[in-house]
Amino acid sequence: MRLFSRKSGSRILLYSHDTFGLGHLRRCRAIAHDLVERNPDLSALILTGSPIIGAFDFRSRVDFVRVPGVIKLRNGDYTSLNLHLNIDETVRIRESIIKHTADIFDPDIVIVDKEPLGLRGEMEPTLKMLKRRGTRIVLGLRDVLDEPQLLAPEWSRKGAVSAIDRLYDEVWVYGLQEIYNPLEGLDVPKRVTDKIVYTGYLPRRLPQPIPPKHWPEVTSEDYLLVTTGGGGDGEGLIDWVLTAYENRNDLPLPALLVLGPFMAAEKQVEFQERAEQLPNVDAIVFHAQVEHLMDQAKAIVAMGGYNTFCELLTLNKPALVVPRTVPRREQFLRARKAEELGLIRMLVDPMEAKEGPRDPDTMADALLTLMDQPRPSDAFIPKLLGGFDRVNDLATPWLNRRQKRRFSLFGSNRPDKAAL
Repeated sequence: MRLFSRKSGSRILLYSHDTFGLGHLRRCRAIAHDLVERNPDLSALILTGSPIIGAFDFRSRVDFVRVPGVIKLRNGDYTSLNLHLNIDETVRIRESIIKHTADIFDPDIVIVDKEPLGLRGEMEPTLKMLKRRGTRIVLGLRDVLDEPQLLAPEWSRKGAVSAIDRLYDEVWVYGLQEIYNPLEGLDVPKRVTDKIVYTGYLPRRLPQPIPPKHWPEVTSEDYLLVTTGGGGDGEGLIDWVLTAYENRNDLPLPALLVLGPFMAAEKQVEFQERAEQLPNVDAIVFHAQVEHLMDQAKAIVAMGGYNTFCELLTLNKPALVVPRTVPRREQFLRARKAEELGLIRMLVDPMEAKEGPRDPDTMADALLTLMDQPRPSDAFIPKLLGGFDRVNDLATPWLNRRQKRRFSLFGSNRPDKAAL
């Protein structure tokens, strides 16, 4: 059987389950880009189920492997995104691709985003294999996961804390302990809490801009950017802002709406048709370099996802956050704390909170005062955006530490040991 030696250079594998939205993928991509920029001999490979990963640019020495996509239904079940297969068959295919990719890529470090065992446990065989090899295994968590009373039964059902205890070397929390502890309220043994390291939030660098001819027309003047991230749960925000512009003619800035690629197609059409009737509103579905749209905007209205929050802090824009409150309260918890600290202002969707209809004047008044709102940097918080520096400090000692090994091109020749 053909054998080969591990080539020179260090390697990092990042896993993002991506059943919905863009948050996990964009976080993994940002981490990979920063690490390869700081480490010239490092290659990074992202494992993802995102159907639109090919729409993003990747710098040299960063690449991706896409596994078959799945989506989460409203009842909490999963189904295959495109294949006519049941979820068990789809997960088996994903699990096989993940394990064989990791076997051959042979990373020095693996970073698993949010889900300790991956989608329906698909990462467990790979983690056990890599742990036997001495790979550094890291769980990356955003600053807020969910309300403790909602998170506790979910993590208990998934065996998440046990998985961290058995398989992981460290847990990197991409936030500050002074702001939020993502495992607050859970029954977590000390040997697990001892693995937790808070990195600070992950600042964002602007990518190289695309040619101006591809930019929306409204960006030729001062504008307000309204973004929903992936858009799958952003219909309420877009409708509320559009209603404000339809009912008030005293709003100071034109608005650019970025609907999001996962918004329902019929809603995309509806919102674009409504925007066409307004002289000061433009709507697009997706932009691969939304960071530049945010950078050029005078102010931003957004939902409260982790990546958007990091961009608001990095670009130092006055921001109005309208967080999602169902089915998870993660965005609400983050926005509430950020408002207390003076980083942003928050407006809760009354329809989502079942408090009544959306009042266009409430949104319009919030937009009018947004121009005079303090910027995030006015609330001085030490090490708030130190995430990438800390991640690099944590990763560097484990890159290129292991001796080259010989193993099969099609899998390890070593006999399997007892399951971990």
